[in-house]
Amino acid sequence: MKKKEAAVEFLTLAGTGHIEDAYARFIAPGFIHHNPYFPGDRESLKSAMAEAHRISPNVLIDVKHAFEDGDFVITHSRIVRRDPNEPEIAVVHVFRFVGDKVVELWDVAQLLSKDSPNENGAF
Repeated sequence: MKKKEAAVEFLTLAGTGHIEDAYARFIAPGFIHHNPYFPGDRESLKSAMAEAHRISPNVLIDVKHAFEDGDFVITHSRIVRRDPNEPEIAVVHVFRFVGDKVVELWDVAQLLSKDSPNENGAF
């Protein structure tokens, strides 16, 4: 499996609540995360993903673009919530792989306003 496909599969599994499977298949034991809102270790992100799924179980991660360059994969995704009162979110993930496992992850998110003046949209 290509790294790009692995990154998309990880996001799809994690986003649908299959977090244990996603981690077992794709996340290295020494994984580190760079989101400034969480501790940077493997278990902290895993717990945060499980809690997010518990609170919002009907979230869909729609990967719009995925780019692979060597050991790096960048994805550009839309987080769709089934509750129409909750805003969608645009997220860019940057994965660094060693072999077939993710060893590092960065993410940047942006709330999408339904009243945006930009006629081109986020995607």
